[in-house]
Amino acid sequence: MTGSAGILAPLRVPMFRRLAIGRVTTYIGNAVAPVALAFAVLDLTGSVVALGLVVGARSIATVLLLLMGGVLADRLPRGVILQGASLAAAVSQAATALSVLLGFATVPLLVVLSVVNGAVAAVSLPAAGALTPQTVPPAMIRQANAVVRIGINAALIGGSSLGGMLAALAGPGWAMATTAVVFLVASFCYARVRAPEIAATEPTRPLADLRAGWSEFTARTWVWTIVLAFMVVNAAVIGGLQVLGPSIADATFGRLAWGFILGAQTLGALFGAIIASRWQPRRALLFGTALIVLEAVPLLVLAHAPAVIPMLIAMFVGGIATEQFAIAWDVSLQENIPQDRLARVYSYDAVGSFLAIPLGEIAVGPLATQFGTATTLTALATLTALAILGAALVPSIRSLTRSPTPIPATP
Repeated sequence: MTGSAGILAPLRVPMFRRLAIGRVTTYIGNAVAPVALAFAVLDLTGSVVALGLVVGARSIATVLLLLMGGVLADRLPRGVILQGASLAAAVSQAATALSVLLGFATVPLLVVLSVVNGAVAAVSLPAAGALTPQTVPPAMIRQANAVVRIGINAALIGGSSLGGMLAALAGPGWAMATTAVVFLVASFCYARVRAPEIAATEPTRPLADLRAGWSEFTARTWVWTIVLAFMVVNAAVIGGLQVLGPSIADATFGRLAWGFILGAQTLGALFGAIIASRWQPRRALLFGTALIVLEAVPLLVLAHAPAVIPMLIAMFVGGIATEQFAIAWDVSLQENIPQDRLARVYSYDAVGSFLAIPLGEIAVGPLATQFGTATTLTALATLTALAILGAALVPSIRSLTRSPTPIPATP
């Protein structure tokens, strides 16, 4: 189905509906938190190098623990994992907020709390992605992923703007206090998700589980080449926008406008998810991958024309492009990876995709200091375009088409 009834059909399934609400609520908190943290660090130190260290610490912790998160999500009830992760996120955000509001925040303390948040993300990311196909019939997988992405992007629109407004009007500390409450609500939602468990087909041995996941990951060229390309893309785009972006905003159009610019990206992603839920080409993965080259445009605009209107347009278009890839990627994994190994493949995907992010976040500040902000952002945009071109030329990515049904658990 292609009409609105087809788009909304997964929400009629109670288990999926509960999962979707929990994920949307989580992403409201995830949208507010980085904006608030960025401005808290800048208020405390005025240094983009310090900001890079704080956000980089979170990414390092996530990368180091993601593989174990994938093993846990293939062995334990995924809804329980998400509930516990949301509770831990609420506690860490509350501690961060108190440190800022009561005036005892320091860079080392914020680094430690960022590490905690990174560990929480490592546990929850594989579980969230792998749980979706357990909650809907196989025929609804594409629509279910689109609905989740639509909800997430709607949450990010409000959350990013809310983060910028709270940071500007009430202060970063109150913005982070808001995220603690939001994560508590998410934990309650996940507590009601009791999807059928995936039966393990081999004894639980962590090292053997990791090897089995690695075998699934490396067996498909289209999987590992996409991940390799996004090591470059994520480091360049996230490093440029999350570290240099707030600094440029402070020097030009202001924090409030930066919040709305981030919201424009998620508004574009919302429209992109609606498009993908109604139509995807037969070679959706190739189509989505090629469109990611548009992620280079905001970096170039930020470097050479840091004004509100050009940034709003560039981020909106980039959001549409990103969502075509994101939904095609999730559906491709869920349809082609055995269900009892899906979370581990998600974890290897996340490790590979995120591996270079800490390097990008930590290195971009010194690089901008040495070579200039505009030159650094231009170089990051060039790397993004080259990585996507390389991925789009890989034969297995060019030939991958939709599968009729997901692959069941390994026999």
